[in-house]
Amino acid sequence: MRRIGTALVSSLLVLGAAPAVATATPATPAAQATPAATTAPATHHAPATDTGQRRHGSWRVTVLDADQNFRGLAAVSRTEVWVTGESLTDGAARIFHTTDGGRSWVDRTPPGTTGLSFRDVEVAGGAVNVLTIGPGEASRIYRSTDDGRTWTESFRNTDANAFYDCMAFYPGGRHGLAVSDPVDGKFRILSTSNGGRSWSVLPSVGMPDTTGEGAFAASGDCLVTAGRSAFIITGGAQSRVLRSDDRGRTWTTAASAIPAGDAAGGFALAFADPRHGIVVGGDFADPTDNTDAAAYTRDGGRTWTGGIDLTHVGEDVAFVGGGHRVAIATGTYRGSSGTSLTRDGGRTWQRLSDQGFHAVKCVPGGTCWGAGATGQVGVLRIR
Repeated sequence: MRRIGTALVSSLLVLGAAPAVATATPATPAAQATPAATTAPATHHAPATDTGQRRHGSWRVTVLDADQNFRGLAAVSRTEVWVTGESLTDGAARIFHTTDGGRSWVDRTPPGTTGLSFRDVEVAGGAVNVLTIGPGEASRIYRSTDDGRTWTESFRNTDANAFYDCMAFYPGGRHGLAVSDPVDGKFRILSTSNGGRSWSVLPSVGMPDTTGEGAFAASGDCLVTAGRSAFIITGGAQSRVLRSDDRGRTWTTAASAIPAGDAAGGFALAFADPRHGIVVGGDFADPTDNTDAAAYTRDGGRTWTGGIDLTHVGEDVAFVGGGHRVAIATGTYRGSSGTSLTRDGGRTWQRLSDQGFHAVKCVPGGTCWGAGATGQVGVLRIR
């Protein structure tokens, strides 16, 4: 979200301010030019130290770089993970990669990206795509096909009124979408059909009016896909779930059952399959109030059942294993921090730990990874 998203970039949160709504004419859809590849340095980091709670399964936490606020996370397997960050001191944002379960990490940051904020990271179709967020040209997408040794810039936003928040790829990795906060009262959708090599802005005719709404760039999961469908969770003037079944060209809406507000609404969503999903959120202006902070669907997002509380802000959620019953939610923001588990598809939640993260992802076998504030990356095994 533009105003909230900016806060998550620079910690300059304007509490109580309504989401910004752009008014300029949308840019003409066009594939983006691909500049020459850049080469990233490699830096190894220390092994993890355990700071989690052991009673319900302990988070094992590594501090990779205390200057980084990690909000982008891609868990490829129990041993391979990507995290992306933003500097807390106006320094360089970083991208880190591990292939040995977190025993060591390599810095894969593209050169020439100081001042940007790395957010969503997606590994699909043999490529790594990383979204940077912010107004105008601060919103970019970088792509690598050699595990981050070299990068190409596949998209750079040229509209000062657009602010991209999240990105997602469909199964197979060829088709993908990214979402910007509204321009002329409608969410802007960016699309790729070649695995992220190039991107184009879709026409807005199939997008319903979303004036006053925004997508929170809290964890990179304000936009997700499930099967042939894509979903966006919103906040601001309304908190809704938007669904597309035609790769972003047209969208339908449903109330998310999470209260909306200037800095409130749904922050992230996850689907175990095209029918079963969970959304979590809260209020960044009052992060300790987590009443009605979660909801679930059993009909592919057409309706959502809410009235479900968390004991911490809900910045991200992920399903565990191959079913639709077990999921983990987490968050950490201004005194509201924790991790919770559901074993009934989101109807009830049990607090697992006071340790919270901005982003969480789980892989088959029950291994979950978290990425959060002050350079923290955690791993947790759910049985």
